[in-house]
Amino acid sequence: MSDVIQHQLAEAWRQCQRHLHHLQHALGSLEGKLPLTGQQLASLDDDSVQDLDQFVLRFGRLQDAMGARLLPATLAVLQEPYEDRPMIDKLNRLEKLGFLESGDQWQQLRIIRNRFSHDYPDDPEKNAALLNLAIRSVDDILAILKRIEEKLSLPPLEQ
Repeated sequence: MSDVIQHQLAEAWRQCQRHLHHLQHALGSLEGKLPLTGQQLASLDDDSVQDLDQFVLRFGRLQDAMGARLLPATLAVLQEPYEDRPMIDKLNRLEKLGFLESGDQWQQLRIIRNRFSHDYPDDPEKNAALLNLAIRSVDDILAILKRIEEKLSLPPLEQ
C-alpha cells in the first residue's frame, strides 16, 4: 500500500474523529432535553439552540467526510479498484467486506442528513421528530466507524 493512500486514510480518519468529537459534545450538552418535543424546540434557550446547530452541522460534516473521504480511502487501502465507480457500488462492496452492516443503512443515514436542508419554521413537531431521528442514528454512524477502526487497526475513536 502506498504512503499516499495511507496518508489519505489517516487524514480522513482524523477529520471524522474531529467531527464526531464535536457532535458528541453537542449531544452531551443536550442530554437532559432529549428526546425533543416541538414545544421544547420552540422554547430552547440560546445555548441549547447553539448546541443543536452544532449537532446538525457536525452530523452533516461527519457523514460528508465519511462518504467523500473515509469510505473511498478504506477501499483504496484494501486495494479495491472502486475509485471511479458509483457510490452504490462502493457501498455494496463495503457491505460485502463487512465494513457496513448494509448499503441501505448508509443510504438511510444520508436521507436523514439531507432532510436537514429543509427547515419547517411552522412545524416544530416535524423539526423535533427529524432531530430525534438523527440523534438516534448517531449509534449507526458510530458502529460504522468502529467497524472501520477495528478492521483497519486505526487509532481508537474518542468516546
